[in-house]
Amino acid sequence: MTSHNDRIAAAFARAAGQGRAALIPYIAAGDPSPAATVPLMHELVRAGADVLELGVPFSDPMADGPVIQRATERAIAQGVGLADVLDMVAGFRKQDSTTPVVFMGYANPIERMGQARFAERAAEAGVDGILAVDYPPEEIGEFAGLLAARGIAPIFLLAPTSSEARIRAVAEVARGYVYYVSLKGVTGAGHLDTADVARKLDVIRRHVSLPIGVGFGIRDADSARSIARVADAVVIGSKLIETIEQAVADLSPERRTDAAVSAAGSWLAIIRQALDTARRESTPA
Repeated sequence: MTSHNDRIAAAFARAAGQGRAALIPYIAAGDPSPAATVPLMHELVRAGADVLELGVPFSDPMADGPVIQRATERAIAQGVGLADVLDMVAGFRKQDSTTPVVFMGYANPIERMGQARFAERAAEAGVDGILAVDYPPEEIGEFAGLLAARGIAPIFLLAPTSSEARIRAVAEVARGYVYYVSLKGVTGAGHLDTADVARKLDVIRRHVSLPIGVGFGIRDADSARSIARVADAVVIGSKLIETIEQAVADLSPERRTDAAVSAAGSWLAIIRQALDTARRESTPA
């Protein structure tokens, strides 16, 4: 069986072949409206995204900062749940069979649907990876097996505080790529120290052979460019959602999709241009 995970590997290989870091934007499914999500996904690809991270709305998003929390709340207020997000991916796949889509969220909605049922439906919809913040590598065993059987990559977070033992545990079960959280705290916070990130990536690469994406705190072309020199991918979420939020702020519902799509595409294209010009200091793993 062809693994969905192949789409992730192919995306990283394409970026590496072009001598640049991959670009992974994050949006919250259902924000600013359910109708906007699939057009936004297509626009982000057109603007240069290599992989899409799609946030699954959940009522208690503990790892997310205020910007992503607001986006999640707006999606939930419009009735968007896990089944709807699976339908959105299936809709996206009608026109795009190559761009990897990774779900980012929490265990609770998956547990409610049931792990086996979720893995089945995710595979049918065309989901390539799952990053559920509260499935630690030590506890994901059976679920990781269900995902692997369907070619879906379990993806994990590592943080500045992650011990070598935790890094080894992630290395054993992770597929696709590993997401390094460059700052302590929630998404969208703080100041980025590239030298510090580079040091930690060296430690992680001793154990992890997968590509490493870096996120949290990347807010503009300069921060994206500096991280792109040391990471295999740049993950960017809060600032993108903020850009969409501002673009639709005072618009009537019927005008929001076009405004969101236009603002997101224009902004992401600037980030992609920064990655294209960043000279790689280290070869991707």
